[in-house]
Amino acid sequence: QVQLVESGGGLVQVGGSLRLSCLASGRTFSSYTMAWFRQAPGKEREFVAAVVRSTGGTYYVDSVKGRFTISRDNAKNTVYLQMNSLKPEDTAVYYCAATSASTATLIRAAWSPEYMDYWGKGTLVTVSS
Repeated sequence: QVQLVESGGGLVQVGGSLRLSCLASGRTFSSYTMAWFRQAPGKEREFVAAVVRSTGGTYYVDSVKGRFTISRDNAKNTVYLQMNSLKPEDTAVYYCAATSASTATLIRAAWSPEYMDYWGKGTLVTVSS
């Protein structure tokens, strides 16, 4: 069992930055691929970024490439999402997720939320114009 707790959300102006953190419980953090998803009001939950458990490779949705950076610190059981040059369309609840699925499976599934094993409760990011 893994418990995930997000923090770092808040209100920021267009062009600003925020860093989200996700603290995981348990001693097997390094064995999970970690991901960030977001859900805006009235929209489906969408994949944002992931960092692979074994290689540390990273994946991003096109809309955040060059602006967001995902990273993990296995010693601290924490995954981060550094968000720069924020836009109003980045406004959403951001969720941390953990999965034991293989990278190949996740890529074929286009990082579907259905393949995540554990979820945090989310943290709200609001970008004001």
